[in-house]
Amino acid sequence: MRNASKIFYGITVFMAVMAVIYVVTTMHLNDSGNIQGLEWAGATGLALSAGLALMLGAYFHFTERRMDILPQDWEEAEVEDGSGMLGFFSPSSIWPFAMTCAIAVLGYGIVFMAYWLIAIGAVLLILFATLLNLQYGIPREKH
Repeated sequence: MRNASKIFYGITVFMAVMAVIYVVTTMHLNDSGNIQGLEWAGATGLALSAGLALMLGAYFHFTERRMDILPQDWEEAEVEDGSGMLGFFSPSSIWPFAMTCAIAVLGYGIVFMAYWLIAIGAVLLILFATLLNLQYGIPREKH
């Protein structure tokens, strides 16, 4: 088991213990012996947080098993061992800005409950997200 999965399994245990403590401390019995006063929002939030951390821990556990040893897992690793290319980032793409504008239009539509503005923002967001994903699959002359 590697570092990321250990961290998320630890968060899972912490959240589960905190959920149990939260449920026990917020509920009480009334005079007839019935449970009363459980605060559902916090208990649900903590339980769902524990479940999400468990899912992430399991994902990292299964994917890290199939990978080679990373520099983060070496005891004697140096900073230089983790250097190299991290990925490709487009230097001059207009689509993230266009998506931001579409999210703003969508947000204004939600704030003012203008259904026509919500529809326009949603369509623009879907269009710009598609164009962002396809920007290097479309020939340059068709941009």
